[in-house]
Amino acid sequence: MAESPKPPVLVTLAFDPAVMAARGRLGALVTHSRHDSRELTRSAREAFWARFLREVDPDNELPEDERERRAGAARRTYYAGLAARRRGQARRRTVCA
Repeated sequence: MAESPKPPVLVTLAFDPAVMAARGRLGALVTHSRHDSRELTRSAREAFWARFLREVDPDNELPEDERERRAGAARRTYYAGLAARRRGQARRRTVCA
């Protein structure tokens, strides 16, 4: 006969958000003191750039310089959209406050 698995142990831990934020900040400072920040984020930056390259030329048919130019424009468009959304949120906060 197979034994039935034990039920999971449910534990609720209460953490002070300010203490956890301070711990996270200290951990980040230690990490950045020991490693080059650009190296830590290189793969993420490359993946983010690859997203724009795929967006403008999914079949990889354009010449490399044209792909790069269009990907740069797509990235600027992305950030302009983020900025516009943030401005709208800020305006709504000030109008509603």
